[in-house]
Amino acid sequence: MAVADCALAIEGESLDDLFETAARALAELMVDPATVDQSVRRAIALDAPSLDLLLYDWLAELIFLKDSEQLVVTRADVDVEGASPCRLRARCVGGVIDRGRTALRADPKAVTFHQFTLEPRGAGWRARVVIDI
Repeated sequence: MAVADCALAIEGESLDDLFETAARALAELMVDPATVDQSVRRAIALDAPSLDLLLYDWLAELIFLKDSEQLVVTRADVDVEGASPCRLRARCVGGVIDRGRTALRADPKAVTFHQFTLEPRGAGWRARVVIDI
């Protein structure tokens, strides 16, 4: 049997916290973060017409960095502005996958819109994201 998708339920006390948690969850899906050298710092800026598309673009960007540079972002300090256009500014920390050191897990291919949700929940936010593996 092959695994084709992985659903993530993500919660945050704020939008910033939810986007930070989403980055950590994606890193955990890809690798054991404890086995990634924390030597790379990267700033990321994204704009999107809505918050849900901003979350989609954020996760897609993190997958793109893994595919293009073998870079896994293990921590991110994220600032999200919810006014249209929605904006994300992130300061990221992570490292390049080292085949001799990094414990690999799944290899995400893309974020999907299948069952994709982002909504306020109580005093915070909740998202459901399905990642194509």
